[in-house]
Formats: sequence, structure tokens, C-alpha cells
Amino acid sequence: MAVDPRLAMVAEPRVVRFGATERRLHTAHAAAFGVLLFSGFALYLPFLAQIFNDRPLFKSIHLVAAVAWLTALALVAILGDRAALRRTRSEIERFDADDLLFLRRRPSAPARFNGGQKAHAIVQAGLAVLFTVSGVLLWLGERNTAWRLEGTIALHDAATLLVAVLVAGHILMAMSRPASLEGIWRGTVPESYAAEHHPRWRPGAMAAGARPGLARAVLAVAVAAAGLVAAVALVGDVAG
Repeated sequence: MAVDPRLAMVAEPRVVRFGATERRLHTAHAAAFGVLLFSGFALYLPFLAQIFNDRPLFKSIHLVAAVAWLTALALVAILGDRAALRRTRSEIERFDADDLLFLRRRPSAPARFNGGQKAHAIVQAGLAVLFTVSGVLLWLGERNTAWRLEGTIALHDAATLLVAVLVAGHILMAMSRPASLEGIWRGTVPESYAAEHHPRWRPGAMAAGARPGLARAVLAVAVAAAGLVAAVALVGDVAG
């Protein structure tokens, strides 16, 4: 009797690929960027601007989402497992021969991240910096013409279009590989998937990070409060 491959995948033993902190960082980044992209396109594209014609509202949504994004990333870094984040960053930043082979669509043996995933993460991080810098300059330029630097709008728009393409490709790739999607959603992947797609990765038990002490908790409260104050001030500024 034939066995449903989906049932076989459910019954297969799992290995941990991502810890809680890594998944929360991904969730915070993805959720905020989704709102930023939607609200940004509503402000930028004429046909969407006609449909969503309350420009002050969508501008407020865009600014609050930007503040929430930066605040959430900071809170995850402060309260989360920083050793896990350092380990992930180190793995992503280190390109080897197999990663280059993967990018050239040649047979390769990736570790926990393949060359495409590393390149995507690095480009996303670079775009995040460009978004932050250009967005701050655009906001300042509305209040003081001295901050209106030539090319800032073009840079922000180009980064938006590029990240939209990257995100669309990222989502399509994830949807085509349920096991990979499970990895970032639940933190685990089937053993056979790990062996096939990441043969040089040797899964091991992930030690739980140290619980945040009082200093980190106080810093987190301060960052959250600063984010809330900034969001309220930005909304008031747009409304005014």
C-alpha cells in the first residue's frame, strides 16, 4: 500500500535548525518589512495611492512600522540568545568553496546555510542599513532643507523595489520547500532534508542562552519606551 509522503515527513525524526531567538528575529524582521513594503507602495505607486488615498494615515503607518522594526530588532538582541545570534552571523558571513559552487548552480555540499541563503541575508542586511539611513534623511529633509541630499529618494525607491523582488523570491522558495519553511516556523527540519540539502551541517543540541539579567531587562524597558515615544511623536508630527 502506498504511503502518503506528507505523513512520512510528519513521522520522520527532526533536528533543530533554528533556536527561538533566531526565529523571533526573523519574525520581527519579516512582519515589519511586510507592513513597510505595503505602506511604502501605497505612498509610492499612483494606482495604489488612488485606492488608499489617505496619505497621512499610510505615512503614519510607514513611520510607526519603521520604529517598531528597529525597536523589535533591538529587543531581540538585548533579551535573546546573543551567542546564537553571533554564531549565525559568523556562519552567514563566512563564504567557502561550496557556497560559491551553489551560487553557480554547481554540485555542492552546503553547511547549515547554503550560498544563496547567505547572499540573501547579507543583501537584506545591507538594504536594511540603506533603508534606515535614507529614511531618516528623508524625514529630516522634510523639516530642514539642509538635509535634502540629492539621490536620497531614488536610493530609497530603488532599495524598495530590490527588496520586493528578494522577498517575493524568498517566499516562493520557502513555499516550494515545506521542510525549509518548517525550519524557520518551528525551528526543526526532517533529518533526511538536513542530510540532502545541508550535508556538511552536523546538527547538535542547542544550549539555551543565559536568561537576561537585571541590566538587560532595564535596557530592554528603556528601548521599548523610547520606541513608543518615537512612534507617538512621529504620528503627532504627521497629523500636525
